[in-house]
Amino acid sequence: MSRYAHLAYTETVRRVQREQGSALAGDRRLAGADEPELLTDAEAGFIESRDGFYLASVSETGWPYVQYRGGPPGFVHVLDERTLAYADVRGNRQYISTGNVRADGRVALFFMDYARQGRLKMFGHATVQSPETDPALAERLGLVRTEGKVERLMLIRVEGFNWNCHQHITPRFSEAELRPHLDPLRARLAALEEENRALRAEAARRA
Repeated sequence: MSRYAHLAYTETVRRVQREQGSALAGDRRLAGADEPELLTDAEAGFIESRDGFYLASVSETGWPYVQYRGGPPGFVHVLDERTLAYADVRGNRQYISTGNVRADGRVALFFMDYARQGRLKMFGHATVQSPETDPALAERLGLVRTEGKVERLMLIRVEGFNWNCHQHITPRFSEAELRPHLDPLRARLAALEEENRALRAEAARRA
């Protein structure tokens, strides 16, 4: 996480680290070269398995803004070892993230796996382009995307990332993650209900 640390560990952050006794750990993370970090198969696989992520941007007045983006697993495409992209669809039409990116492309992303308590944090530079400017890319991103009207393509040039500690991540499970465990229970419940109806019918017949 060399590049990530160089971006995150400002002078004020370093001062707090020294106050709290974590400066040596910070030193180790800053020891690497301050160069953009490249995504590996591990990061690419994790990103493309997620059905949502959090996107933080900053306005020209300095206020941060966090938005959640969701879709089917794979809707965030890893184009290469430094580039992510997705087809951005129409939402509530406030366009806060889009406007912020136009003013200042610096963004932070959180990819969460609540079930396995995994978290991938990322810094990058975001740009927005019209689908009409790159039909080939629009077609590629449209193969797996969020439902709705595609208004723009969002591209993020990765600067640095960090696999965060799993502490304090409360495990949560999506319907898709629970389905393999719930389906057998639902089938068993349906069978018992049918058996119960048959027994009640037989009891009524005998009465």
